[in-house]
Amino acid sequence: MEKNDLKALIEEIYQNLLERVNSQEEATKGQVICYLRDAIEVVSNINDKDIDSIEHAREAFSNSYKELVKQSLSSYKNSNEIFGELSQLNKETINQYSEKHIDLQTLTEKFDEIQSHMTKEVSKANEVISELTSKVKVLEETSNLDPLTKVFNRRALISYLREVCANKDIPYHLHILMIDIDNFKSINDNYGHITGDKILIFISNILRKALRDGDKIFRFGGEEFTIILSRNSDEESESIAKRLLKLISSNNLIYMGQKISITASIGLTKYLKDDTPDSLMARADKALYTSKNNGKNMVSKVYE
Repeated sequence: MEKNDLKALIEEIYQNLLERVNSQEEATKGQVICYLRDAIEVVSNINDKDIDSIEHAREAFSNSYKELVKQSLSSYKNSNEIFGELSQLNKETINQYSEKHIDLQTLTEKFDEIQSHMTKEVSKANEVISELTSKVKVLEETSNLDPLTKVFNRRALISYLREVCANKDIPYHLHILMIDIDNFKSINDNYGHITGDKILIFISNILRKALRDGDKIFRFGGEEFTIILSRNSDEESESIAKRLLKLISSNNLIYMGQKISITASIGLTKYLKDDTPDSLMARADKALYTSKNNGKNMVSKVYE
């Protein structure tokens, strides 16, 4: 990263920290420490090849807090469930002792008091859940990064392609690679979805390290990635696609003591004058289908 980029990222972290402190009624030293640890982790995980502008760095930083919000949301849901179970247990206890020779009135009043308190806590938890759900929705709708792989997401891809297609006189070649991990469903079925997530991160890291700063990587959805190559000839783009396939197939993911072999299929196309985002992606998808249908672990191209 350039010096100015680093300064801008530090300023972004500083401003976010102040906003979080101001948003808390009683901010604590521990919250600040946790925040700074999260910031260090985010910055540590940013690869220079990830960042063709400071915007990506800022997205990566703010995106981590979407994950924190989701974790908080999960925590409150768990609390809600626990309170509900305890409330039900109180009701059953009251019913159980309704015919016993004990001070039923005192017991009932005590349990009613506990139940009332828990009901209020459940109500508060529900309010927080509702608020956090709304915040998560806003973050997801405005974020340009995929939270798992930290590459650009489909929303960013569509936005970028609209800009490209609106400019009918691009002074250089633009190629699109649609990459699909082979047999991904079988991997999930055999090893579990956590392993599947690890593979997606593994592949995104390979792509980041193999490509130039000006090239862009997007997670299109599921196990599909889209790469936009600029200023390359047809031959150079095909060579890059084949090199990516070789890198993917020659690098095994080691997870939980198991070596998992991975291959991918690639569909290649290029931007043509008068293209729309839909026509461009349709050709890439058609080329990808050809690779899948002809045996996988290969590159196919459709230029017309």
